[in-house]
Amino acid sequence: MTASVALRRRLSPHFVVDVAFTAPPGFTILFGASGSGKTTVLRCVAGLTRPDAGSIRIGDRLLFDAAAGVDVPVQQRRVGYVFQQLALFPHMSIADNIAYGLHQLPAGERRRRIAAIAASFRIDGVLGRRPAQTSGGERQRAALARALVTEPSLLLLDEPLSAVDQPTQLRIIDDLRRWNESQQIPVVYVTHAHREVFALGERVIVLDDGSVAATGSPHEVIDQPGRESVANLAGFENIVDATVSERRTAAGTMQCRLGADGVELEVPLSAAAAGAAVRIAIRAGDILVANQEPHGLSARNILPGRLLDIRREGATMIARVDVGQPFTAHLTPGAADTLGLAAGGKVWLIIKTYSCRLVAE
Repeated sequence: MTASVALRRRLSPHFVVDVAFTAPPGFTILFGASGSGKTTVLRCVAGLTRPDAGSIRIGDRLLFDAAAGVDVPVQQRRVGYVFQQLALFPHMSIADNIAYGLHQLPAGERRRRIAAIAASFRIDGVLGRRPAQTSGGERQRAALARALVTEPSLLLLDEPLSAVDQPTQLRIIDDLRRWNESQQIPVVYVTHAHREVFALGERVIVLDDGSVAATGSPHEVIDQPGRESVANLAGFENIVDATVSERRTAAGTMQCRLGADGVELEVPLSAAAAGAAVRIAIRAGDILVANQEPHGLSARNILPGRLLDIRREGATMIARVDVGQPFTAHLTPGAADTLGLAAGGKVWLIIKTYSCRLVAE
């Protein structure tokens, strides 16, 4: 079955969430920055927040319709919801947490469901423990199991994996995907991490300032953003102004001049005419850094510059390089050590043509 959402909710005099989308069986990602309206959408679908207008439907069941006065209570919507904070009861065992929504079922059926869902999410060995006696990943799995054991017709996930490390995230995502292969319900998954979009997403809906900014596959939306606001969300650290200096139709490329200093980039061909102003987005991780002028490369953009500074953030070295205007590049600590990078030194940036994306403001 497919969930259909069209709602409007005013949160302040200056901010309105106004969205419409469908979520078929499988994963639909709501992607956007903090404050873009993602959690409000989930709360409206779950029945925890009442929209000012619109309708919400799962299959042929109408959950909300402002014009018709329909507003199905939370407990009758058959919607599972996993909060970012998980909200497990600390004084109850994992088994009792999972069973919380099953009080109306016979004891035998409760035991059967708990055992099955615990096995699916690999927490059958910790059912007798309290949440504080389990790992972060086990608590995440328990929260998912509690939401799914009631057999909902729609699952809402509000950044449920933000508190665990990446390997644990990927294992839980694999378990969740495997579980839903047999259930085939819509899963609406909220995140602002583009890594999770590619790991989970079949469909992506980008929210920006309360409205839908883009929809499509992860590749269409995150890897090929058409708007600057989406590029910012998708991790394109470099967004620069340029002017089209030459179109090369046969090659499928065009030359763009950065600023007034004559530095040029070759980028994929677009509809922009010669002389038009454009915006170019480039991920810092797509830029290579060299300490000597490179030769014999297929990459078309080799820009000489000066290293402004370099710093470490976790497992990534972040280098800022002035090539007439500042660019940011990401390296591994080992690469930075091998190159002997130091502020003030001369470096070259290497950028493939198709690492450059043209975006609209």
